[in-house]
Amino acid sequence: MIIGSLALATAGAFTGASLYVNYVEQPARLALSDDALIKEWEPSDHRGFVLLGGLAAVAALFGFIAYRELEDVRWVFGALVVISSWPYTYLAIVPLNNRILALIGADAAHEARNVIKLWGRLEIGQTAIGVLATLIYLWAAG
Repeated sequence: MIIGSLALATAGAFTGASLYVNYVEQPARLALSDDALIKEWEPSDHRGFVLLGGLAAVAALFGFIAYRELEDVRWVFGALVVISSWPYTYLAIVPLNNRILALIGADAAHEARNVIKLWGRLEIGQTAIGVLATLIYLWAAG
């Protein structure tokens, strides 16, 4: 059952990290001036992308292993939900990331601010994915 606990913990970490992005980092970022916002965006985006992607992969891996060990399909459901953050990111968020990065050197800081606001609303989907996966893992662990 240790592997199930690890799946739950990493799904919880994914959820916590995405909550941090939505409710701490994004509001602080938007409080910056347009120029500072643009300068902060790129390093923050790259680090967050790696962190959330890695946590989702590890949480899914642990979920699949828990399914194999415990033969309880709920672990697969949780793993599939948490790994769904990858296609969600690729289809919904990465196009905005690329648009924002293209605006960095284009002297379009105000336009970038509007796109970053939209990005923040889409990022809430990551939190929803994390909450759902964590709840499924809690159900499976119970």
